[in-house]
Amino acid sequence: MKVLILGATGMVGQGVLRECLLDTGVSQVLTLGRMPPAVAHAKLTNLAHANLHDLAPIEDSLRGIDACFFCLGVSSLGMSEADYRRVTLDLTLAIAGTLARTSPQLCFVYVSGAGTDSSERGASMWARVKGRTENELMRLPFRAVWGFRPGAIQPLHGARSKTGWIHGFYVVLGPLLSGLRRLFPDRLLTTENIGRAMLVAARGGDVRQVAEAPAIHALSQERVDGR
Repeated sequence: MKVLILGATGMVGQGVLRECLLDTGVSQVLTLGRMPPAVAHAKLTNLAHANLHDLAPIEDSLRGIDACFFCLGVSSLGMSEADYRRVTLDLTLAIAGTLARTSPQLCFVYVSGAGTDSSERGASMWARVKGRTENELMRLPFRAVWGFRPGAIQPLHGARSKTGWIHGFYVVLGPLLSGLRRLFPDRLLTTENIGRAMLVAARGGDVRQVAEAPAIHALSQERVDGR
């Protein structure tokens, strides 16, 4: 399986990348972004590209992909709806639109978040934008599309947020989160859960489905190649 990861330098993306590199059924991992991940591996290639809104110059590198794991995202804090829409809805659809032409056979897994608003009419700006992004992705001619909606996430195996205060939060509360995860494993997910669940989803059937935290956890418990 040939996999493409967006957002591989973020906390969730780091966890997803780790699981893909460990999976014996994944033959090639491409990461796409402005900066390469801080990992070297024989089956890892980074496609450095400054303008993610226009992938025309690298389209040939985006053919034959079996799964796209879209972990790219920003906080809406302090952003106008127009700006947030541009870096969330518009960017995601620009990338997905290119992939729909070059690799329509792939499974597209999009990380949105708990509380995403599929109606697109709620009071929360970020939830409306994420909801519309999910809805538009479901209309594209991919083999399968998943909207992953995790809530609380515990980073494992060295995955860390690029935002300093968020990383500090996880360092301080790590032991507490571990205890809560043992009590509520299907509510408090880990970066490992999410990566393993994506690989299971990519190998599944032709579906268009939204998965909340319990469903993501359930997917993560299914067998992953070689583990």
